[in-house]
Amino acid sequence: MTSAQPLKPANIQNIVAINQGKKPLTMSTPMAKGLTVDQAKGLMADGRLIIDCRESSVFGGGHIPGAYNVQLSGGEFEQRVGWVTPDDSRYVLLCEKDEDAQAAIFKMAFIGLDSQVDGFVKGGIKAWMAAGQQLQTVGQMDVHTLNHKLNTNGLQVLDVRSEDEWNDGHIKVAHHMTYTAMVPQLTAPAQIGNLAIPKDNSIGVVCATGQRSSTAISLLLRHGWSHLYNVTGGMVAWEDAGFEMVDGDGIVCAV
Repeated sequence: MTSAQPLKPANIQNIVAINQGKKPLTMSTPMAKGLTVDQAKGLMADGRLIIDCRESSVFGGGHIPGAYNVQLSGGEFEQRVGWVTPDDSRYVLLCEKDEDAQAAIFKMAFIGLDSQVDGFVKGGIKAWMAAGQQLQTVGQMDVHTLNHKLNTNGLQVLDVRSEDEWNDGHIKVAHHMTYTAMVPQLTAPAQIGNLAIPKDNSIGVVCATGQRSSTAISLLLRHGWSHLYNVTGGMVAWEDAGFEMVDGDGIVCAV
């Protein structure tokens, strides 16, 4: 069980500064600058973080090693970027389409992160591949395969949803760590080092639908876990399939 006190994202200080008038809020429409692959690589070498805004399955099919997967389609895109990256980060965006970068930076402006975006990779992952750059992949696993592997070869499963979601119903053998707890927050250190799954184990990572789990996988990859599978459809699909779940007290709550 985690503390009853909610975590405060590192970026909360940025938000407070805006609310207090100590940091200006962008009043005009922010624009992201297009970058060549070489320019993006140079910025990455200087410590810029890649925010891959594409869908989980596309990210899994091939992404820039070390990228954070935070889906633009998610209703909490900008908040999730603020949750998983340090508040002083600078970013390079990678999107499915170049125009998506403008939508991403516009959303990031709501919490003052637009000024920390140095640009986006023009041409996206296709340009990265055309330049002969390395890609990393993540396997995708449906809930039926997950259920089979849990019962046959001891695959580990990690649930990265919130405490409330976990208590409402989870897979009995699952480990639990919210994706936000994996990184440092304003009031708590990163907990990823406390994850009780060896780095050489195969892990199916699950959330509600498959978005936060892909974000969590991008964090785990950065910390040395490599045998990872994103569970497509997440716990919604698991419950729809009629597989057993238990509540926070370990009592069966759905079959």
